[in-house]
Amino acid sequence: MEKLTLSQELLTYMGPRNTTMMVTEFIILGFGDLKELGPLLFLVFGIVYLATISGNFLLMVLVSTQRGLQTPMYFFLANLSCLEVCYTSNVVPRMLVDLLRENRVISMVACIIQLYFFGALGSTECYLLAVMSYDRYLAVCRPLHYPTLMHGTICVGLVIGSWVSGFTVAAAFQVAMVSSFTFCGGNEIDHFFCDLKPLQKLSCSDPHLVNLVCVSLTALVTLAPFGLTLASYWRILSTVLRIPSMTGRQKVFSTCSSHLVVVTLFYGTLILVYAVPFAGEVPVLNKIFSLLYTVVTPMCNPLIYSLKNKDVKEALKKLRI
Repeated sequence: MEKLTLSQELLTYMGPRNTTMMVTEFIILGFGDLKELGPLLFLVFGIVYLATISGNFLLMVLVSTQRGLQTPMYFFLANLSCLEVCYTSNVVPRMLVDLLRENRVISMVACIIQLYFFGALGSTECYLLAVMSYDRYLAVCRPLHYPTLMHGTICVGLVIGSWVSGFTVAAAFQVAMVSSFTFCGGNEIDHFFCDLKPLQKLSCSDPHLVNLVCVSLTALVTLAPFGLTLASYWRILSTVLRIPSMTGRQKVFSTCSSHLVVVTLFYGTLILVYAVPFAGEVPVLNKIFSLLYTVVTPMCNPLIYSLKNKDVKEALKKLRI
């Protein structure tokens, strides 16, 4: 059997008459076991998607129009909201359409593009969350130097660096790896979008080499920003514990609690899908955990930052007036 790579957009197999047939598309199985619930799932996920877009756009509008929110922390938050809109829009609209149709075919080119943006935006979020944790570290641990260390030019540079790193280093490496996969069989993706693990299962390449590249990619994309995030919060915790009064501790830590919740949600679901072998091998669990970070988490972020944030509440009141 001749082996062709994904970059050539061909899957080959030998027919009963020894003829070679070219296949140029994948079939997204999605939630195939829940066909009867398709309209209900469409309604639920559609409402969640609209809430996600509305909430994140509202935060971007507040930060850009209200002077009280034009600080480094809210500048990073507005970029996170923009990122979440792009991130969920890369997956959810097609998923909603697939819930209402039988033909869930996606071309290999479209699959590669979706995987590229999924990896790029996910990588960018890793870097951006690390930048936000570093911002909180400077605000809490070095308050006197904060205006100097985190001025406008530095903020813009950190944001641009996060986006460029996500789209070039991590995502390009990921696409190069997937393009080297060799396929020689089925083309059904047991997921609701083109993700790395389902594609890996369809590949007949050396699994040890593929796993090695996957681990290397995960380390490149997540370990450095995750390590910076942990280090920042370790220093923040050490500083908070040295504050004598309980009121003072709560006041200082309240500025970081929202970001800490977002970091926990994002990295928690990411680790469950890509770092825990059992979860990735069970399609049902893989889909559930993937729903958390592609659908639920982007909706929760604006709620987390606004419910306990007095500045956002005040800005929202001014916007209404």
